[in-house]
Amino acid sequence: MNLNSFIRKKSIDSISGGGDSIGSGMKRVLGVRDLTLFGIAAIVGAGIFSTIGRAAFHGGPAVSLLFVFVAIACIFTALCYAQFASMISVSGSAYTYTYVSLGEIFAWTIGWALILEYAVSNMVIAISWSEYFTTLLQGFNIEWPDWLAIGYATAYKAHNAVLHGDTDLPEHILKAAQIYQNAPELFGSKILINLPAGLVVTALTFLVFLGIKESKALNNLLVYLKIGIILAVILIGAFFVKPENWSPFAPNGIQGVLGGVAAVFFAFIGFDSISTTAEESKNPQRDMPRAMLYCLGICTILYVAIALVLTGMVNYKNLGVDDPLAYVFHLVNMDFVAGVISFTAIIAITSAILVFQIGQPRIWMTMSRDGLLWPKFSKIHPKYKTPSFSTIITGVVVCIPSLFLDMQFVVDLTSVGTFFAFILVCSGILFLDHKGESKKAKFKVPYINGQYIIFILFIVGVSLFIGKTDYTEVILSKPLLIVFWAVWLGLSVAAFRYKFSLLPVLGILTNLYLMTELGWSNWVMFLIWLSIGLLIYFGYGYKKSKLALQRERISNPKDLM
Repeated sequence: MNLNSFIRKKSIDSISGGGDSIGSGMKRVLGVRDLTLFGIAAIVGAGIFSTIGRAAFHGGPAVSLLFVFVAIACIFTALCYAQFASMISVSGSAYTYTYVSLGEIFAWTIGWALILEYAVSNMVIAISWSEYFTTLLQGFNIEWPDWLAIGYATAYKAHNAVLHGDTDLPEHILKAAQIYQNAPELFGSKILINLPAGLVVTALTFLVFLGIKESKALNNLLVYLKIGIILAVILIGAFFVKPENWSPFAPNGIQGVLGGVAAVFFAFIGFDSISTTAEESKNPQRDMPRAMLYCLGICTILYVAIALVLTGMVNYKNLGVDDPLAYVFHLVNMDFVAGVISFTAIIAITSAILVFQIGQPRIWMTMSRDGLLWPKFSKIHPKYKTPSFSTIITGVVVCIPSLFLDMQFVVDLTSVGTFFAFILVCSGILFLDHKGESKKAKFKVPYINGQYIIFILFIVGVSLFIGKTDYTEVILSKPLLIVFWAVWLGLSVAAFRYKFSLLPVLGILTNLYLMTELGWSNWVMFLIWLSIGLLIYFGYGYKKSKLALQRERISNPKDLM
């Protein structure tokens, strides 16, 4: 083994020429509208019904501006994705983009991280879908058995908390403990299964297996429906807005507003899923960049409008709840609208599950075609033209844990891989610029010379940070901030030397800062997952990689005789 074997790269020319996708047999049926709706489906999920309330509680009406700020920060990354998408018409998203820019070991790491991101995200979303579904049934006086709507881990954890005499437990914990106590038993073990979560994953996996055309039709319907209902909610809510609720606009100052940055940023994650459908797009190099930017723009407008209506209907101090939209309509005696919001949440979550169930198997498929995973993962169904084996495995991997696991446990796993992928994609653009490869792109990240700007911003950032009287305490509580400042300094030096483009650097720094907001449990889980992935890579992918086999044939020409 040597360093060059770890950073061997795929050729952009061979990929853009279709070499990697020839014979894949997948149907190219997605236009720019379909791709945009896939992006909206992934972004506008349960977050719009919960995240906004918590952010507004801390930041006041000014949180509407925070959505604009975060959208701009997301655009730094989205532009980098868009440039890669305009150069590469192959599925695989950040995995493929990293393979052509930074090399195989980084590509494997991102591919493995994306498997975690997509699978775990859908576990979380499926569990959330189950909660909304059972709540909606109660609104129709239909009682779903409690022991068939909660995972064993969740109920058992709550039961132990009660047994240990923990005080001031939330109502939902006490309810979960009661469900555990009353659950039926089989061979001395409690039967506790989150059946709705498993059923929705199974149904959508089956649809994804049947074909991209069928998946597109359902997704478009769901997205149109949820956007229509959200717009209706905004218009209805506008009649109850009291302008005095917008004053003061930023009651807790800039710190109160920025305190919701991480939560609001998570509400935008999902636009990258568009790039996993490259081989089913009619004109991916033209349409995917447009779709990424369109969906970010549409979602930003929706988020800002909802934030303004929400904070205008009631005082921001009343929004520290998990279901702020339904809550404020209850306050103004519009219970019917509150019920519609619960229904809309189910639609929004369903479309999000669908998009991630589409994206996951296509990443596996691409990794398999490159030789890094077993050939079975790249098998295309002769009739349905979908990655059949990968789709089935994706369904199993998401469905089974969602039946039993605790939601908080899987939430801790979702974020590190996403930010890591974003950082490497932005870094890949800097590498392509340095090598002169960016000139092949049909869409380019606008070039702004960061030679001096990045260092000036570093000095300003350090000055503001040191200006805090509690900066030592901040570093002790978030030691990864040291890494953030070190990377920023390193990028400042590199930018001065190589005249780096400003926007990709801002993308790196934005995502790296948000990584510092994550807890240690996220990092521990991610490192364990990464270690498992590296064992698989060195045990199989390193030797079976198509690039490795090609170089072996070149170095041993006798084998060809």
